[in-house]
Amino acid sequence: MDSKRKKTKIVKEIKVDTSKCVGCRACEIACSAFHAVPKFSSVNTARSRIMVVMDEFRDIFVPIRAGDYAQAECNGRNRYVIDGKEYDACTFCPASCPSRDAFKEPDSGLPLKCDMCESVPPLEKPMCVDACTFGALTYEEREEEGAEEEKPGDMEIVFEALVKKHGKKKVMDTFARLSKS
Repeated sequence: MDSKRKKTKIVKEIKVDTSKCVGCRACEIACSAFHAVPKFSSVNTARSRIMVVMDEFRDIFVPIRAGDYAQAECNGRNRYVIDGKEYDACTFCPASCPSRDAFKEPDSGLPLKCDMCESVPPLEKPMCVDACTFGALTYEEREEEGAEEEKPGDMEIVFEALVKKHGKKKVMDTFARLSKS
């Protein structure tokens, strides 16, 4: 018997049409404003869960959303030159990882991940899609059946990142102190 259960889930997806992206970065601004504390109180695109990268080789802009956290650097850190322009394999990577500052909270260094602008009440579509007046970003929801998989939760990822940055003892002491208040 299959140990994984089948489950129907709603898959939320932001699709990118690079032929329509003009590099205006309205998506970055809308995302950072939505995730400011309190909401919409400031704009700091370093906190954005989406970034627009220019692919100079193809002369297009590519919006990239923050994906899962990677605990280690990958092996794809090679540099390559195409028509005199230098690229590295990290250029279009959506991961927050130890080797670069992309998709990390600038104050704490904690990894950022696109949450599709989850809120109560829920938004009709994520802020980046709503801000994209050129139609380069579109939002789609669909039902999909698949096996349930175990993935580390956001709390585990954040906790591990804090432990790596500050050490287990300091994190545990701080947690113990905060839990008493």
